[in-house]
Amino acid sequence: MTNDTWVQMRDGLQQRVGRNNFVTWIEPLKLAGVGEGVARFEVPTVFFGDWVSRNFGDHIRLHLAEGGAAVERLEFAVCATPRPAANQPATPAATAAPAPAPVKASKPKPVIEEDLRGAPLDARFTFDSFVVGKPNELAHAAARRVAEGGPVTFNPLFLYGGVGLGKTHLMHAIAHELQMRQPDLRVLYLSAEQFMYRFVQALREREIMGFKELFRSVDVLMVDDVQFIAGKDSTQEEFFHTFNALVDQNKQIVISADRAPGEIKDLEERIKSRLQCGLVVDLHPTDYELRLGILQQKAEYYHQQYKGLMLADGVLEFLAHRITTNVRVLEGALTRLFAFASLVGREINLDLTQDCLADILRASDRKVTIEEIQRKVAEHYNIRLSDMIGPKRLRTIARPRQVAMYLSKQLTPRSLPEIGRRFGGRDHTTIMHGVRKIEELMATDSQLNDDLQLLRRLLQA
Repeated sequence: MTNDTWVQMRDGLQQRVGRNNFVTWIEPLKLAGVGEGVARFEVPTVFFGDWVSRNFGDHIRLHLAEGGAAVERLEFAVCATPRPAANQPATPAATAAPAPAPVKASKPKPVIEEDLRGAPLDARFTFDSFVVGKPNELAHAAARRVAEGGPVTFNPLFLYGGVGLGKTHLMHAIAHELQMRQPDLRVLYLSAEQFMYRFVQALREREIMGFKELFRSVDVLMVDDVQFIAGKDSTQEEFFHTFNALVDQNKQIVISADRAPGEIKDLEERIKSRLQCGLVVDLHPTDYELRLGILQQKAEYYHQQYKGLMLADGVLEFLAHRITTNVRVLEGALTRLFAFASLVGREINLDLTQDCLADILRASDRKVTIEEIQRKVAEHYNIRLSDMIGPKRLRTIARPRQVAMYLSKQLTPRSLPEIGRRFGGRDHTTIMHGVRKIEELMATDSQLNDDLQLLRRLLQA
């Protein structure tokens, strides 16, 4: 069988693999020869041959067999010389060129280091600067394990939590540590938005093969804020295939998001399933001890920057108590405080702190309202707000209503009669029953606990 014969018969493969796959993966194949049960094809790159063999090998063997060629296996080799144009005959030199070396003996096409540059890493975000406390100790331990660069024990590592709880810090720390331990390791860190941008750019410039080869050549892929690709079908499709290809090669994947995989709306179920196969770790909201530890570490740094500046006792404790939203706000408040004190030449005491941070402290004092709780709970359980307040007793409505009652009791200073009035004029005993019911279920229903934790995080963000 010659290449001309292959060209004539290959069109039948289009029905089996689809038009897009045919144009991308089948048309570029050039049949070098068939003999002893082996069909040898020339391919543009090593990656190309591996991909065709893994995804379309069975289709090609079956198609060749139907065409009368008894083929038991396929071999792919990288083209040794450029192919002549379709309308030009092959030159004697090209015809006499030696048979290309098998793919297994070829070195992978080098990926330009410039291409491996993802999002810039922040030099401040290292494991040494990460303050460990009870809310984040599991995430820190898992990140440390990945950063050691040993055998892949869980893939992917999925970190999730609210804004400013340390997800990005840990990802940068992993990348820094890996690059320090193994400088030759190909570590690519980027946001999900950058992944999508590179994918769209590759489509526009007809460089999708280069995109695939780049992302499948890395040793560690780190994608931040993966919830960004939810609802973007083409990007999700490519992310799914990239994910599978790297897992098949036993390459490490680290991913972060603002919520657990199963809670990301409009993310394909198959991607949720893959993400849940590894280690999923929640970075919980900070507690007082962790916030105080972060402030103490930051204060030590500023003492070196602003020599001679005095910090009165109780200031850090005051900030750790009052600013509970997230670490970024907390650190930003301390940065402003030291800068302001250095400009006016005053000691940092409680009076100066309250004057300088009045707007941040007011924002931190924002109270959660019952109406806000009702709206968030209704959105979470996909019910109408009018049904939550109304008289319907269907289980699909009654349980979310009780969750909203429980959160209203926990997160607002309102009395039971006041809460009852906001829930369609219900009696305070009804509110009490709803609160108790949720407290009982929390002991046995892990899904309910997860729902409550997520809703608290959304309401207090």
